[in-house]
Amino acid sequence: MGREPRIGVYICHCGSNIAGTVDVEQVTQFASSLDSVVVARDYRFVCSDPGQSMIKEDIQELGLNRIVVASCSPTMHEPTFRRVCQEAGINPYLFQMANIREQCSWVTEDKQLATEKAKALVSAAVRRVYYQQPLETRQVPMNPNTLIVGGGIAGIQAALEIADSEHKVYLVERTPSIGGHMIQFDKTFPTLDCSACILTPKMTLVGSHPFIELLTYSEVEEISGFIGNFKAKIRKKARCVDEERCTGCGVCIEKCPWKADSEFDVGMSKRKAIYIPFDQAVPNVPVIDREHCAYFLKGTCRACEKFCEAKAIDFEQVDKFVEVEVGSIIVATGFNVFDPTPISQYGYKWLDNVITGLEFERLVNSAGPTGGNIVLKDGSPPRSIAIIHCVGSRDKNYHEYCSRVCCMYSLKYAHLIKEKTEAEVYQMYIDMRCFGKGYEEFYDRISEEGVNFIRGKVAEITENTTSEGEGKLIVSCEDTLLGSIIKVPVDMVILSIALEAQPDAEAVARLFNISQSADGFFLEKHPKLDPVATTTDGVFVVGCCQGPKDIPDTVAQASAAAARVLALISKGSVEIEAATAIIDERICSGCQICKLVCPYSAISFEEEKQVCRVNEALCKGCGACVGGCPSDAISLNHFTNEQILAEMEGVLV
Repeated sequence: MGREPRIGVYICHCGSNIAGTVDVEQVTQFASSLDSVVVARDYRFVCSDPGQSMIKEDIQELGLNRIVVASCSPTMHEPTFRRVCQEAGINPYLFQMANIREQCSWVTEDKQLATEKAKALVSAAVRRVYYQQPLETRQVPMNPNTLIVGGGIAGIQAALEIADSEHKVYLVERTPSIGGHMIQFDKTFPTLDCSACILTPKMTLVGSHPFIELLTYSEVEEISGFIGNFKAKIRKKARCVDEERCTGCGVCIEKCPWKADSEFDVGMSKRKAIYIPFDQAVPNVPVIDREHCAYFLKGTCRACEKFCEAKAIDFEQVDKFVEVEVGSIIVATGFNVFDPTPISQYGYKWLDNVITGLEFERLVNSAGPTGGNIVLKDGSPPRSIAIIHCVGSRDKNYHEYCSRVCCMYSLKYAHLIKEKTEAEVYQMYIDMRCFGKGYEEFYDRISEEGVNFIRGKVAEITENTTSEGEGKLIVSCEDTLLGSIIKVPVDMVILSIALEAQPDAEAVARLFNISQSADGFFLEKHPKLDPVATTTDGVFVVGCCQGPKDIPDTVAQASAAAARVLALISKGSVEIEAATAIIDERICSGCQICKLVCPYSAISFEEEKQVCRVNEALCKGCGACVGGCPSDAISLNHFTNEQILAEMEGVLV
């Protein structure tokens, strides 16, 4: 074991967070009486520079070789104090932290009980640190390439940030073109910039950037490896069009006689069986929709092939697989929009002129199905329009969370309607949430444009069947400011639908070994201190796949993830955690239970020896395998039986 343990204990006041409930002086006096404790001190903020200096000085002057700090969560400051120990010449794994804030002072108002619990937690930490052993971390090289999954504004921004530093980026997008949902929008709030005007230059940059390899109409099939050394297998789906030969002339699209609903126009218009999703698509190369192409359905037609002078049509083309090696992965798979069909009282799909927000975006867009004219199903202009907020959001039956953007895009719709028509506009809202820079001012601007605001939840939308109001929609709503139920006749209803997680988010989470929160969005490592990282080192989440957010927040988060990736690349290597599991091959029976329970896919089975092995680069030291092993063949560095039992004995003192 080496030298006899000489332990220093430091109790933090954490301002009044701890000291307001725990008698820190009494805990300090108790700590000084414990075996092997050479010094015990309390300080207002141990994590501050003076607090850190105090620990360093005690290590040098008193010959301390183990340190215990009783303060807040290890998640916040364990790295801080480990670094302090290392700088003072002590192995960082000879440090132990007792959480007397979240697990003590914050969970009781009884000062005596809190003080007694704090003593028990300190005693446990002191007993445990006595048996801790020095461990050494390892360095692994960092591959400078990056994989970005998702070609919306988040993926585009992150790709450009990294590629502009002259590091290789593989940008994978499952649809035929990058752009995501943002390219479908007409204008962006609160500045009312043309969405396509600000996004297409970035899309073009991505398509021509020498350090970006763009893989559209592609999906990631497999991921293996660990931070600094990931391997990705990507399926490039067959476009049935040779990208090298295609000139983008569009003759094939013009001559194709077969049509299908346009995904880009949300089913509000038709596109050909061979198509480019929209005019500014990147890459500007068509794709053949096999589900609607007559050749694939009946073996006939081939009109596109006959008229293609570049000979770019290739009906025999098959899916290809590309394998790439990268050091980091950024997941930017975006969001899905809520389908309001289950809210039957709103009449979506069966009442004419009840549309969703995304459908209105295409309706009002100059490149949309009506050329930007806001018209009803019969082609006539509406004289009155109701915009209903929080459809699918802030609703326990669907999504409890606020989608953040709905209030603002609803205000934007009101402005666009007023700008293009003479219609009366009604906004039915629960609360107006205008949280961003310039957002409240935008709300004030719309208020002055003659929009009618009705605070209340819409109960139902019905069709007026009387001869005087035939074709009109009746919106029944509780006006909470008037304290009464009102009925508003309108020609059109726009449902401000929620943002929700992608339907395949669970499969994507499994693929990249990341977690989901209860609402289906991907879970960040820490909501405040690490909002773009995940529990799998080297994998980052950005944009709306992490949670609903607007475009400025999405871009900021994408840039943040790019900065994290560039920091790893510039460092050149990655430090691997030393507190990992170890399998004793002499005892291992090869049952593979540990492999099944490992949440980080860190355990593999060696067929030749019929034993399991731990990949230390992937292992996070969670201990699931240790508890699951029926042969007791697995031990965990820094969490040995001796250390755990000593900690339990300390709590019981």
